[in-house]
Amino acid sequence: MLLENNLNEAKEGKRITAKGYAVGSKSDNFKPFEFSRHSMGENDILIEILYAGICHSDIHAARSEWRDGIYPMVPGHEIAGQVVAVGSKVTKFKVGDYAGVGCMVNSCGECEPCKISHEHFCERGFVSTYNDKDYFHNDEVTYGGYSNNIVVSEKFAVTVPKDAPLEKVAPLLCAGITTYSPLKFTGIKKGDIVGVAGFGGLGSMAVKYAIQMGADVYVFARNENKKKEALEMGAKDLFSSTKDVKIRFDFIVSTIPTGYNVNDYIDLLKYGGEMAIVGLPPTDAKQTIDFTRLIFSAGRKVYGSIIGGIKETQEMLDFSLKHKHLRQFE
Repeated sequence: MLLENNLNEAKEGKRITAKGYAVGSKSDNFKPFEFSRHSMGENDILIEILYAGICHSDIHAARSEWRDGIYPMVPGHEIAGQVVAVGSKVTKFKVGDYAGVGCMVNSCGECEPCKISHEHFCERGFVSTYNDKDYFHNDEVTYGGYSNNIVVSEKFAVTVPKDAPLEKVAPLLCAGITTYSPLKFTGIKKGDIVGVAGFGGLGSMAVKYAIQMGADVYVFARNENKKKEALEMGAKDLFSSTKDVKIRFDFIVSTIPTGYNVNDYIDLLKYGGEMAIVGLPPTDAKQTIDFTRLIFSAGRKVYGSIIGGIKETQEMLDFSLKHKHLRQFE
């Protein structure tokens, strides 16, 4: 009945009714929530959401740990489902196709980053899938994937093969692209020595991708509880501390979601080595960078990385399916 109502609304150009789960404040628990999404435009698709991953970012956002949230909030930016309606000018999808939506649902499309498929660096700012104001639709609040449907421009949805396991595709639309992008940006190749700091969902994906790219991979974790798992994935070793580590790395990606001393990892880079930071701790967690140590570790590069553009997200998904990285979530 819900889907039938949505199809009628789409056909008649009405707002699309939706049901989901929302928090009403940073201290609230999730509760059922009814709302509506903007009507379908000629370039939009309506997706019946079948799976939505639970990302730790959703928790950070719901608890206002990065910035004040917009409430009521429907999180969820790892969305996979089936296209049930398409706008009159849609060419990328047809009804019945599978589609995925990640961390953003629009951008200006006119600035230089947007023109080169780096929408996540949009100079006006990309529109987040939830907890944001959509400047294309009168600044109405965006609601995410903890719901039964979503309306999105076809440009901000990725294509998913019909034989793909959707429940395993969904988490890749944040965890996958967040780790794939810096590995590609740095140009990881066969024989490189790569360190992965933090061995949760992001770290696990980074290990998988780096190994597939030909690197020798080592893991840093808080303890050795997951050492067997890391070795089974193909990592060379797992360290529970940066102390006394003799290996020097071409690249380190940090997925650590808590406060830590960044210099401890910079010191482990080779001359010319690079470190990408993708883990984003709460604002009250203390990160430490000692400028003196940084200066005496000259010749190394440290940069932040955040998701990827739609083109690269599609590339990541195709790469993951080809190399069966989805087994990570089995």
